Amino acid sequence: MDQGSGGGEASDEKLAHFQSLTGMEDMAVCTRILERHGWDLDSAVTAAVSDDSHSHARENSRQNLQPQRLSPRYSPSLPHRNSGTAPPLGLAQLATTSGDEDMLVDHQPRPGPIPPGNDAAATNSGNLVWKIVTLPFSIVRGGLFMVSGAMGLGVWVAGSLLSYSLGALGIGNQQGGGGGGGRLTEARDRFLPVPTAGAVQAIQFIRSFEQEYGSVRPDFQALSFMEALRRSTEGFKFLFVYLHSPEHVDTPAFCQATLCSEPVSQFLSQNFVVWGADVRNTEGFQMFNSLKASTFPFCAVVMASSNQRIALLQQVEGFKSPETLLSLLQRVLEEQGAALVAMRVEDEERRRNRQLREEQDAAYQAALLADQERERKRVEEAERVAREAAESERQMREKELAAQRAAQVAAEKQAAMEKLRKEKALALGAEPERGPQVTQVLVRFPNGERKERRFSCTSAVQCVYDFVDSLGSLGDARYSLVSNFPRKVYGADKLHMSLADAGLHPHASLFVQVDTP
Repeated sequence: MDQGSGGGEASDEKLAHFQSLTGMEDMAVCTRILERHGWDLDSAVTAAVSDDSHSHARENSRQNLQPQRLSPRYSPSLPHRNSGTAPPLGLAQLATTSGDEDMLVDHQPRPGPIPPGNDAAATNSGNLVWKIVTLPFSIVRGGLFMVSGAMGLGVWVAGSLLSYSLGALGIGNQQGGGGGGGRLTEARDRFLPVPTAGAVQAIQFIRSFEQEYGSVRPDFQALSFMEALRRSTEGFKFLFVYLHSPEHVDTPAFCQATLCSEPVSQFLSQNFVVWGADVRNTEGFQMFNSLKASTFPFCAVVMASSNQRIALLQQVEGFKSPETLLSLLQRVLEEQGAALVAMRVEDEERRRNRQLREEQDAAYQAALLADQERERKRVEEAERVAREAAESERQMREKELAAQRAAQVAAEKQAAMEKLRKEKALALGAEPERGPQVTQVLVRFPNGERKERRFSCTSAVQCVYDFVDSLGSLGDARYSLVSNFPRKVYGADKLHMSLADAGLHPHASLFVQVDTP
């Protein structure tokens, strides 16, 4: 057995469900069918019932579903209950399952069949003649129902596809009546998913039932059995199951007088999720086998149990008046309603716990985000402080380097000037003694300082500049030597003239005029 589909226990459970649904007893054959469909229970059951067991199912349905019409209340071809109902079972009994069970539905032991009497045998021959007479009409009616159901389904699918195509092309209902093309509607038709095989059969059953018995009926769900069971669980209601056998003698009377009566329809719609199926269809035949129906009309009240099982709470077989059916259903609600209350309380507790967890998770996430935000700001602040400190340190280093470079440049400049001053002082030579060829020059500085020196009258004006430079009083400032009376500037054009030629012999008084930049 393929254990990869969910483990040994899950595989054994699926095998037991498959056997209970299909009625197949050979475990090896069942295992091969399940493995061929990847242990998908729905597809395996559908394939087994529709393909491998089609002819066998049809034969069984003819033998088991068409009771001998001996009397309106008795069918000798099927086991018959004296009361027509199964007493409600406790949920603990119904939900009890074990690994050795191979049943999908938990049942009570059934009473043995009641042997027919002489009156029943006499009625049997008359019933056979009636069946032969009405057989063509039954065949034609069944064919019409199937054709109308298929046509209705085809129109529904085609309409969905057309609506989706028009919506994709931008063609839809327009708002407003003005010309020139109005606005497209904001909510476009969306493509509806193709229903499952069980849902298709449910739709066909509902259409056929309405055509036969009118629109006043229970609110049958257009869903497969498992989908309807899931909806009842989610809505905290029991699932009311009706298995429809059109050829049974009691079916028309039960549907018209009981099932479609307004009190029963309203009571079922308000208190139950209602699901019906034709036993001639695949899913109806599967439920006929699973619920072990013995006669028709057949109704059952079920609910979801543990381990993918269903608990059979009540079954009603044979014709029942509206009052009797309502009484049975009311008793089920009273005796088994505690289970729904417990389910609702458990669900509310789960919802509260989930909401509490979500709120705690939201608070934790908010606190985590706040901590992350604070950490981010702290890191950003630390990075900013570090950047500012690094920038300040860099600026300080740059200032220190600039000061060092400026000091070095100033020192180099001062050294150069000192060197130049010494060179110029050496170039002047010794001061000559007083004589007729000696010129006495007085130099006045801007700060009031006066310096005097003797030069040869043949010395150039440049020698006076060299004398001023050798003193070092002006630094690197640019200057000119100027005489007052008459005012005359001894600039660059007179540097090579002798003192005599420049009119400064035998004595001269000059002042230093610092040039502005």
